[in-house]
Amino acid sequence: MKNILIIYPHWPPSNLAGVHRARLISNFLHDFDWHPIILTVKPEYYEEKPDWEIVKIVNPKTEVVYTDAKSIRKPRIIGDIGLRAFKYLKKEALNIINKRKIDFIWIPIPSFYTALLGRILHEKTGLAYGIDYIDPWVRNISNRKNLRAILSNIAARILEPYAIKKASLISGVSEEYYLPAINRNFKAQKPVDISMPYGFDPNDYKIKIDKLQFPWKDDEDCKALVYAGAFLPLSGYFTELLFQSIRKLRDENKLDNKIKLFFIGTGNYTHKSITDYAKENRIENIVIEIRERFSYLEILNFLSNAYGIMVIGSTEKHYTASKIFQSLLSERPVFSIFHQESSAVQILKESNAEQYTVVYDKTMDKNKFEETIKQTFYNFTEQKIKWLPNLKSLDKYSAKDSAKKLVQAIEEAI
Repeated sequence: MKNILIIYPHWPPSNLAGVHRARLISNFLHDFDWHPIILTVKPEYYEEKPDWEIVKIVNPKTEVVYTDAKSIRKPRIIGDIGLRAFKYLKKEALNIINKRKIDFIWIPIPSFYTALLGRILHEKTGLAYGIDYIDPWVRNISNRKNLRAILSNIAARILEPYAIKKASLISGVSEEYYLPAINRNFKAQKPVDISMPYGFDPNDYKIKIDKLQFPWKDDEDCKALVYAGAFLPLSGYFTELLFQSIRKLRDENKLDNKIKLFFIGTGNYTHKSITDYAKENRIENIVIEIRERFSYLEILNFLSNAYGIMVIGSTEKHYTASKIFQSLLSERPVFSIFHQESSAVQILKESNAEQYTVVYDKTMDKNKFEETIKQTFYNFTEQKIKWLPNLKSLDKYSAKDSAKKLVQAIEEAI
């Protein structure tokens, strides 16, 4: 069995979304004769509140090696754990490589700075490495003019070429996240590349949390519609039109008065908020936003017990919405808005689950688009159309299938 060293500074009990990229892939690597060794940082150095429940959904065969990091100081100058742990991760990686036979190094990003370790370790040991793009490193920041975003993007343009130039493999959750990086930095011989979604582990959905408090616990008669996850800046246009549609449905007495919308775990963002959009449309009494993060297993349980689920995508076509899998697997009706070229639209169609999906085409008249949202949302709240998704069709998007694709690409690369 070959050994793959996966360097990712967050690991359960960290509840950050990126943790599940490394976890889901590593859960299935043994099925393809690769043994994962996770190099990560000790939980006491994480900023986020630990979620010990998700330790239960790590494959016990996965080997985990922990290292130190610099603690957060006040004032908080350096928060990124990839920077705080960089020298410790480098030292321990070299220690592992010297003591064990490692066949490949794989580094999901962000944290973006850990990508530099791939190049450094390659130069020192000759080992082949791959970088996995959970998000683009060089990004469009036209909607974020703050100094931090500007400096971060400048750093990305300087550091990315060095980090990936000697990579044997570039992977990512979407081609659109990494192909621009390949085209920018490789003129002749290009690395092997592969895209594979986060996917899902069906075992995650078997774990129930006892005595779980639901966000709608004080109003058990309500029909809870749940949006779970970060609220992105480029989701604002869809949210605005959705809330306008809801206001019109209320004005026309077409909205069930038991309906309430719960936006949970939306995060500490600085752009216009869910609450702002709700107030502008006078529906703040039925829209509840809870920004604090909930644990991954809490979210799965919330979704499974909701009246319906909302997934609001982005006006960018490359937005993949990995949350579509957990939404579908909750077996509750899903209302969604996506760019017509988003991979999520194809997934919904293949699984016969697009009954309440609105597809965005930038050439569409705004009023017509809003009317489509309004009618689709009304059908969704009334559940006018039978919801009978074919979940078997999701198998090719599973984390096991993603692990298989990654292994095939690695073996081609080396």
